[in-house]
Amino acid sequence: MYAELLRLLVDDYEVGGVSVEVLEGYEDRSFGEAIGLRLLGAVHGLVLSGTVPELAAFYPSVGGAWDPVLGWEAFEQVLQARVGEVRSLLTQPPQTNEVGRSASLYGGLLQLVEAVPLPVRLFEIGASAGLNLRADRYRYLADGTSYGPEDSPVVFSSAWSGQVPAVDLRIVERVGCDIAPVNPLTPDGALTLTSYVWPDMTERLDRLRGALEVAREVPADVRPEDAVSFLRALELSEGHVTVVWHSIMWQYLRRVDRSAVEERTEELGAQATESTPLAHLSLEPHHVISHERGTDGWEYRIDLQTWPGGSRRTLGTAAPHGQELRWTPTE
Repeated sequence: MYAELLRLLVDDYEVGGVSVEVLEGYEDRSFGEAIGLRLLGAVHGLVLSGTVPELAAFYPSVGGAWDPVLGWEAFEQVLQARVGEVRSLLTQPPQTNEVGRSASLYGGLLQLVEAVPLPVRLFEIGASAGLNLRADRYRYLADGTSYGPEDSPVVFSSAWSGQVPAVDLRIVERVGCDIAPVNPLTPDGALTLTSYVWPDMTERLDRLRGALEVAREVPADVRPEDAVSFLRALELSEGHVTVVWHSIMWQYLRRVDRSAVEERTEELGAQATESTPLAHLSLEPHHVISHERGTDGWEYRIDLQTWPGGSRRTLGTAAPHGQELRWTPTE
């Protein structure tokens, strides 16, 4: 649905349609700023709020059915009628907080705790609404094995392929940071998060709605703070493994901030001991060029680095939203 809408928006822009006025001033923005997704999310938010019923009839997220002809006509009419409102919403970067990525976090934590059997202090940079900080409260089914609470409203029916250990995972602290955190406990926060999920992806919408239920039961502290300041204030703790986690957010950091995050992580790693260990767990894209296959693209890797020692390994790979998760066999 969004692929069709984006193609139609390009066509409209090239012939001088209403999208030119909507996107005025955004012509030179980088790909990473995701202006197209901002625009689609802004309109989806209007649909979810019930203010544009003429367009809601074409959005599966509210019970409609997409039609590329009639749906585009309704979409175009909404842009024409609400130019100012849509433009005001373009200033907000996408806050997906994709719950599907929790499978990577959870499976990675299980492998970490198998090697370091200590209670976990979980710290997430770029946490958005902190939904992935509740990863242990979701249910994962894979290869006939189940993990997590049986009564969780978030269920991954085919969470991953490959083996991960079923160990006792205890998260004793859940803290995150984001430069523009979203409060999932408020109606506005829930609407913002839902608006950035693509309206025809029902499984993602179901996961998000279940995660919002979990968030009401499981507290997590998400602070309005940048990643560098957040990590500079972080200290290790006796008898706990301190885990710094992030997913699909590295691209939004300036190069100087990436360097500062890496430097601070190494500083903490140098302080780590057997009783105050540190781990860095991430799901991020890596540029991969294969001359043999003639391919040039991106691979989304789950990487784990642990201290003391600083050993690093790739645990597996996944699609950007966490699907197609495959764990790498251990040697």
